[in-house]
Amino acid sequence: MNSTSRFRAGWRRWNRNRQLFILTLPALLFKLIFNYLPLIGLVIAFKNYNYAKGLLGSDWVGWDNFKFFFTSDNAFRITRNTILYNSAFIVLTILIAVTLAILMNEINRRWLKLHQTVLILPYFLSWVVISYVTLGFFDQTSGYLNELLIRFGGHPVKWYQESQYWPYILVLVKLWKMVGFSTLIYYAGIIGIDTSYYEAARIDGANKWQVITRITVPLLVPLIVVLFIVDVGNIFRADFGLFYFIPNDTSFLYGTTDVIDTYVYRSLRVVGNIGMSTAIGLYQSVVGLVLVLAANALIRKVNSDNALW
Repeated sequence: MNSTSRFRAGWRRWNRNRQLFILTLPALLFKLIFNYLPLIGLVIAFKNYNYAKGLLGSDWVGWDNFKFFFTSDNAFRITRNTILYNSAFIVLTILIAVTLAILMNEINRRWLKLHQTVLILPYFLSWVVISYVTLGFFDQTSGYLNELLIRFGGHPVKWYQESQYWPYILVLVKLWKMVGFSTLIYYAGIIGIDTSYYEAARIDGANKWQVITRITVPLLVPLIVVLFIVDVGNIFRADFGLFYFIPNDTSFLYGTTDVIDTYVYRSLRVVGNIGMSTAIGLYQSVVGLVLVLAANALIRKVNSDNALW
């Protein structure tokens, strides 16, 4: 097919579906303005950015901005923290959310709305609000947990000065806020399962456990895989609000609470090095893309039906 034939075929397709194409224009413009045009700014990662000289006039420094990050003492620590925290979030969210979705499918419909509301409500709270709730529990002088410890004959803990507790605190707070949203997604997936499978299982005499393990969970696997691949792509991007507001940006806790995003924010705020901050952001994006491609390739080898492409 020559170029003229392709143009005519494309024009006919446009005429047949022009209403749909017009409806997509706002979304395309949004993507163009907020996702693609800012990519021009990635050039800052390879420059010693100077406000006076501007984007194009600033001096090229090549890979120096990347070297500054990777040769620093903090690079390994914050990369380790980011990967380990996000790995824990991904695994625990899947396990807990799938379990809760299955339980929601088994409860009485009269109480379903109540359970849905209780689960999803924390998702709509900002990290600032949740940081005050956390402070109410862990405040060193008047926190609920310290008062409880004193009442039972224990000693108060300086929670915001002892870093060994915070991996568990951050994981619990993250799950409390976010697991409800994932639960509703999996619950929607369960609702979409053809009821004839369950009817056939009941006729065959299957119990609840057999129905869950042989029908519900296997049919949820494609949805779990899709969400898993998306989460893997963001494994190098930490939730800034969680790691900045919940520990109150306390320097005593940097060893266990500092991640790539909070480190970039502080370096930009204190040092003002835009080039290094852009370089780290580019590093996160490239690694995320590679991980998505690798996860999808691995899943395609195991079961091609569950892969995204």
